[in-house]
Amino acid sequence: MITEGEFVVSDFTPVTLDVESPPTAMGVGVATMKKRYTGDVEGRSTTIFTSAFDPARGEGTYVALESFVGSLDGREGSFNFAHAASTAGAGRFGEWFTIVAGSGTGALAGILGGGELVIDADGTHRMRFEYTLD
Repeated sequence: MITEGEFVVSDFTPVTLDVESPPTAMGVGVATMKKRYTGDVEGRSTTIFTSAFDPARGEGTYVALESFVGSLDGREGSFNFAHAASTAGAGRFGEWFTIVAGSGTGALAGILGGGELVIDADGTHRMRFEYTLD
């Protein structure tokens, strides 16, 4: 099954880690996020977001792990998913997306699959899930 929904970030909070990191050309940051989903994906998520990004050059990579609760195509439950992508200033590459096996609850128990984060030309963000249910 393939389904998608728009999302907006309702909270982005940087997190300070007490970890010594080697100096590189890009700093590494960590934050927590909250998102709201509408459409065939309806609900909310919390995210642990990490990135190495240079805003002046528009280059970097992010890695995110999300915990979602709500519904996909009317099936209610929760699950975890992870995604990552890189940019060299324009466009995205190296994209990766997976639903965490064994993380589904309720009507989403047994969910497996992947998906993608889609950014429309007008800046609208969408999450597309390609999934199966046991």
